[in-house]
Amino acid sequence: MSKATGPVYNVPFRRRKKCLTNYSRRLALLKSRLPRMIIRKSNRGLVVQIVNFTECDKTEASAYSKELEKHGWFPQSNLPTAYLTGFLCAKRAIKKKITKAVLDTGLMNPTKASVPFAALKGAVDAGLEIPHSESMFDNDRFSGKHIAEYANKIKGTEAYSKQFSAYAKKGIAPENMVTIFESVKSKLQKE
Repeated sequence: MSKATGPVYNVPFRRRKKCLTNYSRRLALLKSRLPRMIIRKSNRGLVVQIVNFTECDKTEASAYSKELEKHGWFPQSNLPTAYLTGFLCAKRAIKKKITKAVLDTGLMNPTKASVPFAALKGAVDAGLEIPHSESMFDNDRFSGKHIAEYANKIKGTEAYSKQFSAYAKKGIAPENMVTIFESVKSKLQKE
């Protein structure tokens, strides 16, 4: 019988154990030596950041969906908000001479026309060069057309007042989502 020489198992990293970081995906993104465009979604809003790695992560530019209120957009955690937040973050990154980045979705599953791709489309439209496939975009959904169509469909019902109560508190008609989106986008382009 031989003597034990130490543990026969590997202890995973703390952030990996808590399902907070996928280290193999992070390493692949860091090897590109480009800044990462990080998108994080919560129930109340979105955060889009351009982060550069030298010895540690350094945030070069960031935008929070809450900041869109001063431009006339009252954010929800939806696709048009993600597009506008990505657009705003890219404008700030370009002012700091950052022209290229890679998309870092973190632990979010990349699904066609989802929040990460709405933010990516906003950043690309603002002028940031990020490798992507056009097949992952749906411009009608990113502008809120689907929300406006649904609001028109259920207008006058009890479901309408429940579904769009947050918009009603702000005095916004969700049927006008596309026109509001376009006006906010034009304000952001001038910034």
